[in-house]
Amino acid sequence: QVQLVESGGGLVQPGGSLRLSCAASGSIFSINAMGWYRQSPGKQRELVAYITSGGSTNYADSVKGRFTISRDNAKNTVYLQMNSLKPEDTAVYYCNARISTAQARGVSYDYWGQGTQVTVSS
Repeated sequence: QVQLVESGGGLVQPGGSLRLSCAASGSIFSINAMGWYRQSPGKQRELVAYITSGGSTNYADSVKGRFTISRDNAKNTVYLQMNSLKPEDTAVYYCNARISTAQARGVSYDYWGQGTQVTVSS
């Protein structure tokens, strides 16, 4: 069984910063891409950023230059540094990881965290 546990959300003023963390644990053989998605009320879940096992990154246009995704492979953890936050960044942020388990090494599945609320407001 695999779990993704997020932390780091909260309330911040416009222009402020937050750092989200997501740690994967359980019977993990390998982790491929890891990423962050977000969903605000009345909107579909959208990709914010992802990072491959080799360190290549991709960002949504709306966060380029403000957010930075990184990962620590030794800790099975992905981070999202969010700077210059705007009210429109307010959403529930979900961690995602494509993982092969020790029991099924030839197959990868997507796993999701429980979500962490980020609120940007004065």
